[in-house]
Order: sequence, then structure tokens, then C-alpha cells
Amino acid sequence: MAMMNRSQYLASLDDGRRIFAEGQEVKDLASHPQFATAIKLVGDGYEAHYRPGEDASGPYFKIPRSRQELKEILEDLLTWDMVTVTTSQGLLALLTAAARIRPARPEYARRIEEYFEYCRAKDLRCVQAITDAKGDRRLPPSKQHDPDVYTRIIERRQDGIVVRGAKLHISSAAVSHELIVMPTKNMKEGEEDYAVACAIPVNAPGVRIVNTSYAPRERIEDFPVSSRHNMPEGFVILDDVFVPNERVFLAGEIEHSATFAHALGLWERLGGTAHLAEFGDQLVGLAQLVAEANGTDRIHHIREKIAEMIIYATLVRAGLEAAIANAEPSPEGWYFPSELYTNAAKHYAAAEYSRMVRHLHDIGGGAIVTAPSVRDLENEEVGPFIRKYMATKEDIDGEYRTRLFHAVRDFTADAYGGWQLVTMIQSGGGLYAQRLVARKHYDMERAKDLARKLAGLA
Repeated sequence: MAMMNRSQYLASLDDGRRIFAEGQEVKDLASHPQFATAIKLVGDGYEAHYRPGEDASGPYFKIPRSRQELKEILEDLLTWDMVTVTTSQGLLALLTAAARIRPARPEYARRIEEYFEYCRAKDLRCVQAITDAKGDRRLPPSKQHDPDVYTRIIERRQDGIVVRGAKLHISSAAVSHELIVMPTKNMKEGEEDYAVACAIPVNAPGVRIVNTSYAPRERIEDFPVSSRHNMPEGFVILDDVFVPNERVFLAGEIEHSATFAHALGLWERLGGTAHLAEFGDQLVGLAQLVAEANGTDRIHHIREKIAEMIIYATLVRAGLEAAIANAEPSPEGWYFPSELYTNAAKHYAAAEYSRMVRHLHDIGGGAIVTAPSVRDLENEEVGPFIRKYMATKEDIDGEYRTRLFHAVRDFTADAYGGWQLVTMIQSGGGLYAQRLVARKHYDMERAKDLARKLAGLA
């Protein structure tokens, strides 16, 4: 067992993986501009966490064994790159699934634990591949015109299985090492081939990843957020990929098909809530800075909007704290966050996020999308005029205010901002899934009992 540093991580990407971007196969991933920022971010993470020694491993492989340890992992998570976050969440989701299926399928639980140790020993980065193409949403997997639109087992061998399908919306897959494949939904009788969970190396024969990106291509100085924080979005093709038995965690047991998705949803929603709590504070900060720069920070409706944003940020963080405080141990001694509070907090945070962004845009005004570029600021002829007319008060110069507007636009109103709006809603399974799980874990009988007492019907 040994940890990797930056150079070793870069070398690990040259493993024969097949990556496509903008219509072309990428032969040298490390030098391609679409992947440069992502690779640097992951490399920075490797370098920051690296410790020599055969027994060393990163904090992202930590399994929480108390509520305090769970809280510490979430606090650390906010400082990690996306690939490191998905590695921690994905492996903890696998362990959660292992704990739930162990009584009925101890062999699968054992394989999951051994896979966890394999990733820890090799210091690998993993992504979760869950969302299928789905085809006609009205039809179940077994009734689709094309049976491959849900990932499925097409062959069962003595030494493993062969899978075919596609997994969509797989952030940072191209710059990771492992794909953790899970069923996207609960499978029913007759859909056994679709009840498949397994681990596949990114460079396995038959794997191809087509990438899109919200990263800016030019004028980097006008994109202070997305130029420093972007990851490729992967469309993962699984074209008859062989998976050996030791990497197969589910192969036809439909009664456990939803277990993996529910486990991943729990950890993705917890991590998403942690990030949304941070985003809430950032939106408040931007709103206050823009209001002060515009000279509107004492206007009543501006103050009210910011107050509402403060309440949003505080309640999201309170929901996160409740999810941790009500965490429960598994028989193995692993602590998992509260299903009820995690789902309720994530639902509220995601559902109200766009309204908080709307408040920010209302406070900021049109200059959020029309402010001149930084290059125009630096132009000898027009730059001084821009500084003059973009300035407001004695201590708010034109360059400061212009750059502040660029930050708001990039974070909330451009390609990265649009990606955030969609991702906040869809990460962890979408709002409806979170309502279902919250309802399932809510103590309805207690609520009904309280209502009966109130009505004198006890």
C-alpha cells in the first residue's frame, strides 16, 4: 500500500483509456486544454495529501465510526476536489450497501470490503456510474425498444460477467481510475439482467468516455470561478465490458437492486447539502458585497432579500447538522447519516437555491451580465473611462466593482452557473426521490397520534 503524488497520478492517466472530446479521441489527456484544470485540481489533491510509507492512506478513505468523525469528514470534504469527494462518497455508499445486504448476500459484502481496501491500497480515485440512458421513460427496462438503454448483463461466465450499456452525467470520469456501476432504479421480476453493480477500471476494454465541459475556452480572466474549478462531464459507453467475479457486487438479485442507489443517494445528498450550505454563505457574501458596491445596502427590500438568504444558508446548515447529530451505527460500527434529515435538508437546499440566486441577481442588476471585460479595463484608451463610470463611492473603484460582477456572473449566470443550477437539483437523484425517502423515514404514526390528541380523538 502506498499513496500517489502528483507525478504518479499524471503517469497513471497514461493507461490506454479511451477518451473523446469535441468529436476527437484524446490521445494525450494531460496536455488537452479541456482537461488541464481538472487534472491540476486532482493533482493538487494528491500532492496535498501525499504521505510516504507503506501504511499511509488518504483521509478520503476514512470510515466514520462516530458522529464526530462523520462531521470531520464533511468538514474536510469541502476542501477536496470533486474527484476526491466522489471517491469518498462512492466508497462509503458501497460500504452502506454492504452493511444492508450482508445478512442475505455475505459474499457480495465481502467483495465490496475487499474492493474498498484495493482502492485504498492503490490510492485510486473513483466515480459513481448510476444514471442510465433510460430510453422511453414510460417503459420499464425489459419493455424498451432497445434493451441496452439500461445497463445490463449480456453474458454470464464462470469467471465473471459481460455488461453493456451507457452511464450518463458521470462528472470527472475521464480523470479518475475506477467506475462504480450501480442500478439506476429498483428492478422487478424479469429484469434480473439489469440488477447489476460492479467496479470497472476506466481503461478496461470496451469503455469509452465522451466528454463535455462548462470550462471557459478564452478570456480566462473574466471567469474567476469556472477557470479554476471545472471538471469534464462524462458520457460513459460500456461496450461489452468483461467484469471478473471479484469486482461484481450484484448480478441479478432484484431484491437488492435499489439498495445501491439508495445508499449512494444518501451520501451524495449529504455531500450536496454540505456544499449547498457553503454556497449559501457565498451567495450571501456576494449579495452583501454587491449591495455595498452599488450603494444600495441600506435600502429596505435589499436588506430583506439578504435577510432571507441568510435564513436559507442557516437552515441548510442546520439540516446538515441534524443529519450528523442523528446518524446511526451499522452492525459493523460504521456511522451513516440520518436518512430523514439528509433528504429533507437536501430537498430544501436544492429547491430554494434558484430563488437565492434570483435574489442575488435582483440585488446586483444588469451589470452582472454586461460589465466590460478585464481586457477592456486594461486597454489604455477606454480602460480609464470604464474605471471612472463603473466606480460608485469613494472606496469602490471601477475595477473592483467590475471584477465583482464577473464573479457573480461566472458563479451564477454563465455556463458554470447553469451547470450549478441543474446539478443542485439533480445530484443525488432529484427532488422527487428526496421527497419519497423523507416520507418513508418520517415518523408518521407519531404525527397522527399527536393530531388525534389535539382533536380529542385519542
